[in-house]
Amino acid sequence: MKYDVVIIGGSAAGLIAGKTAKLSHPGKSVLIIRKEEISLVPCGIPYIFSTLNSIDDNKMGIDPLKKLGVEFLIEEVKKVDVEDKKILTEKNEIKYDKLVFATGSTPFVPSVEGIENEGVYIIPKDYDYLKKIMEPISKAANIVVIGAGFIGVEMSDELRQEGKNVTLVEAMNSVLPLAFDEDISEIVSTQLVSKGLKISTGSKVVRIVGKNGHVTSVELDNGDILKADAVILSIGYRPNTELAVQAGIFMGRYNAIWTDEYQRTSTTDVFAAGDCAEHKDFFTRKATKLMLASTATFDARVAGMNLFGIRLIKQNKGNISIFSSAIDGLAIGAAGITEKTARNEGFEIKIGKFTATDRHPGTIPDKSAQTVKLVFSKSEGVLLGAQVATGKSAGELINILGLAIQQGMTAVDLVTVQFGTHPLLTAAPTMYPAIVAAESVAREICCG
Repeated sequence: MKYDVVIIGGSAAGLIAGKTAKLSHPGKSVLIIRKEEISLVPCGIPYIFSTLNSIDDNKMGIDPLKKLGVEFLIEEVKKVDVEDKKILTEKNEIKYDKLVFATGSTPFVPSVEGIENEGVYIIPKDYDYLKKIMEPISKAANIVVIGAGFIGVEMSDELRQEGKNVTLVEAMNSVLPLAFDEDISEIVSTQLVSKGLKISTGSKVVRIVGKNGHVTSVELDNGDILKADAVILSIGYRPNTELAVQAGIFMGRYNAIWTDEYQRTSTTDVFAAGDCAEHKDFFTRKATKLMLASTATFDARVAGMNLFGIRLIKQNKGNISIFSSAIDGLAIGAAGITEKTARNEGFEIKIGKFTATDRHPGTIPDKSAQTVKLVFSKSEGVLLGAQVATGKSAGELINILGLAIQQGMTAVDLVTVQFGTHPLLTAAPTMYPAIVAAESVAREICCG
């Protein structure tokens, strides 16, 4: 078999790479090879345990791609030969003109005593595995979630809503430590604890105890012993790059595939997108461990459009790392770099922060407190980072602030932005948190 474009991997990056390739180059044949019959919406995985009716409600459909003419092969790739431009699967040999690695990532499993006990689970993007563990998790009364990143926090909140006794354990000093500064993380922790979740930060797991091969408790380095019928590991992911390494593709700092700004790898006619590809921070230009579905689809669109020549000029210089999440009664978002990261990287900064009600007047029933924290460069007031905690408007608000970061807006620019307000939709025009948070910094720049 011979195809113009072959994509290895069929989750978010693979599907969008296939769709973009076919739409951008309609005369080209496109094949997606993946070992899973069913793929899941990555960000929706935590919600299969409560919010969604079943795991089947979180499937990612492929019929629209098939209608475009994208073909699928459900087999595992065994080897990639970049010299002869061919791929060997379990049953087939496929030739390609252009190749895209979209092989994703795998949950990290630490070396902890007792990790092999039954009842210790990971959260992969694997339909069959997740379907199998749903029943034992549903029967567990006491659950320990290890790792307070977005997946860990969301999983904990979902399981708590199902009436479970959940303890969230994080080795660093706050929840969501890579996305938020501690003052904003505290808002999240307070909300979670008010709903009945137990949180242990600054604590490392030293041992998972089992009886007759099944987990019974978790021991922490602070001496606490947590009763556990189930343990869920959420300690980050590692890129799936074994095939690329074997093929001689150049790797980046964290064993992810190095790419240029057009997702081209070190090997001619080979591209990479998504979790398996290396990303660079927008401001520091350092390699990051960023793994987001939104970033994966961005990569995939760039790769898909530029397979047969540079059509899309990528003008931004790195990844802004835009995150958002929702906890029962609270939505949060972050973009750019945190205050802590900025200081650690040597930036001289100014902080703007403000809290107001996200409706006006404040007596409107569905109001929420809206806290906005902005990180600016000290000299010119360039927006480096933003964090928000509020109601459901957090998702779109952080996207707008992310665009402001990408466009190099300053505190003065934000203060002079023309924005629309409405009592049922936004904070008051007199107390709009994103504007007021920038105001004190803008005043210093303008007035000294």
